[in-house]
Amino acid sequence: MEAIVVIVGFLGAGKTTLLKKLVNNAVEKQWQPFVVLNDYENAQLDTDQLSDDIDPQYLKALSGSCICCSGITELREAVNRIPKREKGITLIEANGTTDACSLMGFLGVGINERFLPPIQISVVDVKNWQLRAEHNELEANQVQVSSLIVLTHENSVDKSRINDVKAQLSSLNPSANIISSDALDLEQLPEVTPSQNQAEHLEHHKAHWASSSIDLPPLPSYAAIKELCNALPNSILRVKGCTIIGSEPHYTYFERCPDGEIYVRRYNGEPTTGAKLLTVGPGSGTLLLNTALNNVLSGAT
Repeated sequence: MEAIVVIVGFLGAGKTTLLKKLVNNAVEKQWQPFVVLNDYENAQLDTDQLSDDIDPQYLKALSGSCICCSGITELREAVNRIPKREKGITLIEANGTTDACSLMGFLGVGINERFLPPIQISVVDVKNWQLRAEHNELEANQVQVSSLIVLTHENSVDKSRINDVKAQLSSLNPSANIISSDALDLEQLPEVTPSQNQAEHLEHHKAHWASSSIDLPPLPSYAAIKELCNALPNSILRVKGCTIIGSEPHYTYFERCPDGEIYVRRYNGEPTTGAKLLTVGPGSGTLLLNTALNNVLSGAT
C-alpha cells in the first residue's frame, strides 16, 4: 500500500524546502514519489522547480482553492488518479493557511484502498513560532494532529528559544515526535502512524485571505527585488516572484516571508507560467501589485 504524507505549516515556514528534501531522498532510495502542491496563486511556479528531480507527469499543481475545504474534492480526485508505481509514495504540500486538522479528517474519507491512511508532518519556524499576532491561532492549529513536527530556522535562535518552542509544541501535541529538519529522513516515515489527537475547532474562514498575481517584467537589478518587496504593505503575508534580473540569462526566484525577511535564489530552468509576482494576505489585488511594480520601475520608491 502507498503512503500519503501531508506537509503543513504557516506561510514561509519552509514547507517547500522540506518537500524538495523528501523528493530527493525518495529518488536516491529508488522510491517513486508523486507530488501534489497546493497554493492560492500559481502553484505551478513551485512544482516546476521539482521537474528536474522527477518526471513532470508525477507532479500535480492545485491552485486557487484551499484543499482543507473548498478544494478537498479536487484533492481527493487528484490522489485517486495517481498511477500505481513500484515503491510509490505520495507527498502533498498544503498552502500556508490550511486548517490542518480539517484536512486530515476530510482527506481520510474517499481515498482508494490502495493508499495507507494519511500522515501529517508539520513544519515549524522556531524563529517566528507564535509571534504572528492575530495569526497565532492558525499556526497552533497546524501542529495539533501532526504525527511529526519538523523544526526549521534553528540557526537563527539560541538553544533556550528552541527548548521553549519544543515545550509549547509538546503541550499542544504530546504524541508528536519533534525533530530538526536536518534529521528528517524518508526511512523514518514507515514508523510514523496517523495521529489520534482531538483538535480544537478553528474558524478557518478567518484565514481565507485574498491572493493575487501579475506578470512580472525583467527587473533592472537585485536591489529592485528588495524595493518591490518593501513597497508592499505588511498586511501582505507572503510575496513570491520569479523573473529575469538585468541581462542575466537565467531566472531568479525571490520571496518575502511574514517576518519581512527576503530570500533570493537562482530559479532552475524557465517557469512554464512565465515571470510572475504573487501575493497572499489581506488587501492583495492586481491594482496594489501593479502600483508597487510601477513605482519601483519608475524609481519612485
